[in-house]
Amino acid sequence: MTIKDFKFAGKKAIVRVDFNVPLNENGEITDDTRIRGAVPTLKHILDEGGALIIMSHMGKPKGKVNPKMSLGQIKDAVAAALNAPVIFAPDCAKAQEAAAALKPGEVLLLENLRFYPEEEGKPVGIEKTDPAYDEAKKEMKARQKEFAKTLASYADCYVMDAFGTAHRKHASTAVIADYFDADHKMLGFLMEKEVQAVDNVLSNIKRPFVAIMGGSKVSSKIGIIENLLGKVDKLILCGGMTYTFAKAHGGEIGESIVEMDKLDVALGVEELAKKNGVELVLGTDSICGDKFSNDANQKTCPSTQIPAGWEGMDAGPETQKKFVNAIKGAKTILWNGPAGVFEFDNFCAGSRAIGEAVAEATKEGAFSLIGGGDSVACVNKFGLADQVSYISTGGGALLEAIEGKVLPGVAAIKGE
Repeated sequence: MTIKDFKFAGKKAIVRVDFNVPLNENGEITDDTRIRGAVPTLKHILDEGGALIIMSHMGKPKGKVNPKMSLGQIKDAVAAALNAPVIFAPDCAKAQEAAAALKPGEVLLLENLRFYPEEEGKPVGIEKTDPAYDEAKKEMKARQKEFAKTLASYADCYVMDAFGTAHRKHASTAVIADYFDADHKMLGFLMEKEVQAVDNVLSNIKRPFVAIMGGSKVSSKIGIIENLLGKVDKLILCGGMTYTFAKAHGGEIGESIVEMDKLDVALGVEELAKKNGVELVLGTDSICGDKFSNDANQKTCPSTQIPAGWEGMDAGPETQKKFVNAIKGAKTILWNGPAGVFEFDNFCAGSRAIGEAVAEATKEGAFSLIGGGDSVACVNKFGLADQVSYISTGGGALLEAIEGKVLPGVAAIKGE
């Protein structure tokens, strides 16, 4: 079933969205991209005469109630985005009465799903090495099914529109779909767009294909890096992982972030790139700080000659030129992860240079896909959001889809 074909009039729809938005210390939203992304699906249901039950997680409360991660903080922002009043259910598993009373055109927002350990379905307070772990896991899976059944009982149909969590087999992203037949579960507009954007990158590659991977750790990106080395023409590696590569070549990196147990992995990436004929683009200089702060003293150093007491915080001027030249002329671009500590205005030049180069290439006809919270925050910070082809709301989900993995949140709808 597709969302366009389903008749929502007089029906209650429970919709899984990804409203895991960043909040400041006052509980105010600093980037509402994810809320805006879900609006077309939510408004469509209301406009068609349906009632709306919205569910999401926020942060990592690890199965415990944490007021700092309450979705009650974003109720007014959701109401403003939908131009409709929103009722808040302070307990997502005890919202039967509120759901039953819901009338067409009304909106119910459930409290953070992850206040319940059943949402993620992982045993709490027991290590994997414990002999009782398997039994605890089995028991938790049974509890997860009951939790999903409760959520499903609130509505007539289920809409999955949370691409950011589609790679997780959680109660609300996959298990809940078991309680609806094929005619009463569907992907939302955002999910359809996300799946199409990934398909554009992988099935319709126009060359040269340039991928830009940033972030602090090689280990968290190694699967996607290895996968991309079989697809791209150029791979730019930037951010904190730069220093694991520098260290692998015997460089001095001062206090820069490094994974000492991944030096051989970094060298392996370089070998694989060479074997596949991929141009691997690594930084050669860094803008360094003498502390992790926006007002740190700065100096530019070769990335393999950073003195003690200093750490690499951003791509240096030579590296910025190198990255910009590598992006020039690209016809397909994937960007995931910044080039430095872009949150600090004094250390965002590398990320800005990448963003502007991607925007310029897009203007020249490239298809540019931006994914991952930090990259999205980057393009928003630099005012480039309307100058790229597509901004994905998912980080891990996008990377796993590009790795070719089946996403549980998509498979649960499509019956794969």
